Amino acid sequence: MEGYRISSEYTDMDLSVIHEYIANSYWAKNIPFETMKKAVQNSLCFGVFTESGDQIGFARMVTDSATFAYLADVFILDEHRGKGLSKRLMQQILAHPQLQGLRRMALATRDAHGLYEQFGFKALASPDTFMELHQPKVYESA
Repeated sequence: MEGYRISSEYTDMDLSVIHEYIANSYWAKNIPFETMKKAVQNSLCFGVFTESGDQIGFARMVTDSATFAYLADVFILDEHRGKGLSKRLMQQILAHPQLQGLRRMALATRDAHGLYEQFGFKALASPDTFMELHQPKVYESA
């Protein structure tokens, strides 16, 4: 990971870079800036940065730091992919002191199953026990 660093300090996060990517993603299309800012402020966040300090990646864990965490909003900008940065990011996330001893971690992905499987994530063992209240068009009215 030469030439890059990972930080979990909120003050390091570049909200404009994060919002630009997430607002154009398949999972949070058109999310308002203030909504994204609030999500970042209330999560354990991880940023990937170049040596010059430019943010080129991000992930956040929504967690109670005791029993459960949900991994969300993971990305590496296209021009920095293929360098093992997402794997290093996942290693840093899973090693973070606030995320030790949790009973369950969850995530949702459409296309990155291979990455997460390398870190022990699997399809739900009993999907019939999980439910959701999903409002996919909520950002269209914001």
